[in-house]
Amino acid sequence: MTDPGRPQAVADRTTGRPAAAAGARRTSLLVTFVLGGLTALPPLSMDMYLPALPEVTDALRSPAATVQLTLTACLMGMALGQLVVGPMSDKWGRRRPLLAGMVIYVLATAACALAPTAGLLITFRLIQGLAGAAGIVIARAVVRDLYDGVAMARFFSTLMLISGVAPVVAPLIGGQILRLTDWRGVFVVLTVIGAVLTVVVWRSLDETLPPGRRQAGGLGQALRTMRGLLADRVFTGYMLAGGFAFAALFAYISASPFVVQDIYGASPQTFSLLFGLNSVGLVAVGQINGKLLVGRVSMDKVLAVGLAVIALAAAALLVMASGVLGRPGLAPVAAGLFVLMSAMGLAMPNTNAQALMRSGNAAGSASALLGTSTFLLGAVASPLVGIAGEHTAVPMATVQLVCALAGVACFALLCRPWRPRPEASAGTSAETSEETTVTSAA
Repeated sequence: MTDPGRPQAVADRTTGRPAAAAGARRTSLLVTFVLGGLTALPPLSMDMYLPALPEVTDALRSPAATVQLTLTACLMGMALGQLVVGPMSDKWGRRRPLLAGMVIYVLATAACALAPTAGLLITFRLIQGLAGAAGIVIARAVVRDLYDGVAMARFFSTLMLISGVAPVVAPLIGGQILRLTDWRGVFVVLTVIGAVLTVVVWRSLDETLPPGRRQAGGLGQALRTMRGLLADRVFTGYMLAGGFAFAALFAYISASPFVVQDIYGASPQTFSLLFGLNSVGLVAVGQINGKLLVGRVSMDKVLAVGLAVIALAAAALLVMASGVLGRPGLAPVAAGLFVLMSAMGLAMPNTNAQALMRSGNAAGSASALLGTSTFLLGAVASPLVGIAGEHTAVPMATVQLVCALAGVACFALLCRPWRPRPEASAGTSAETSEETTVTSAA
C-alpha cells in the first residue's frame, strides 16, 4: 500500500528507469568526492609532472620532443583504455573494472618512478594511461547512471570544481617536490595518491548499474552499440566539439612548460603559479556554468559562447607569438592563456552532458567514445606543438586555433542547435531535446 501524500517513482519512458533515479537521485558527499578524485586522476598524472619536463630531458639525455612523448603515451593509453573499460562496465557493472584498473595504475606509476631510460618511461606511461582510463570513463558513466538533463550538467560542473583543484595544486606540488628531490619523486607521490584513491573506491563506491540494466552480449554487441552512437549525428557533433576543445587545452598543457620557462625564463615555481591561476579560472567559470547558467540559459548557447571565446583567445595568442605586434612579455601571453583555459569551463561540462543525454543505458560505451576521441585528439596535438623547436610559441598557438575552429565547425555543422533534434539512432534510448530533459530533471 502506498502513501498518497508521497510522490511515487514513475518509470521514465525512454530509459526504463524510475524518474526519481533519472533526475532526482542524489549521491552522498563522499561519493561525490570519490567521483571527483577519479576525474582528477588524469590532470594529476600529467600536470604534476609538467614542471619536471626540462629536468627529465637533461636527466635521461633525451631531446624535448622525445620527453613530450611521455605525455603523448599517457594520453594514448587513456584513450584506448576507455574503449575497453567502457563496454566492460556496461556488461559487468562499474565496480569490478574500476578496481582492476586502479590497481594496475598504481603498479604502472611505481614503475615510472624507476624507469632508467626515456623509452621505458614512455612504455610505463602508456600502461599508466591504459589503466587510469578506468577512473575517467566509469566516473562519467556513474554520473549518467544517477542523473539526467540539467541535473547531470550541474553535477558535471560540481565535478569540475573538485577535479579542477587537481590542475591548480598539481603543478604547485610538482614544483615543490622538485625542490626536495628529482622528477622520480613526482611519480612516487602519484603512486601514493593512486593507492589511497583505490582503497577509498573499494570501501565507499557502491555499484550503480544493477544487473537488469546491464548490456548483454560480448565484443560484437559493444561494437554495434558504439557504431549506433557514432551514427547519431548530434552525439558525434558534441563528441568532436568537446574533443577539439580539449586538444586546444592539451596543446597548452604540453607546450606551456617550455614556452613559459624556456622562452620567457620563468622558474618552475612561477610556471606552477601561472598554471594554477589558469586552472582557477577554469574552475570558476565551470561553477558559473553550473550554478547560474544551466537551467536558465540553453546549454547550446552557453557552449557556443565557450567555443567562440576559445577560438578568439587562440587567435590572439597566435598574433602575439608571431611577433606581428612586436615581442610581447609574459603578462599578455599569460592573459591569453588564462582566457582560453577559463572558457573550457563552458565547453567541457556541456559537451559531456549533451552527448551523454543521448546514450540511454549505454553510458559506459558513450563515455568511452567521448573519452577516447578527447584523448586521441589531445595526443595528436601534443607533439605538434614542438615541431618548430623549443624557442617559439607559434606552433602552440597555431594548433590551438586550428583545434578551436574545428570544434566550432563540428558543433555548427553536426549539432545544428538551431534546428529540432532527431531521435538518437544508437539503439539505446535518449532524450530528444534539451527542453525534454529539463522537464524530466525537474
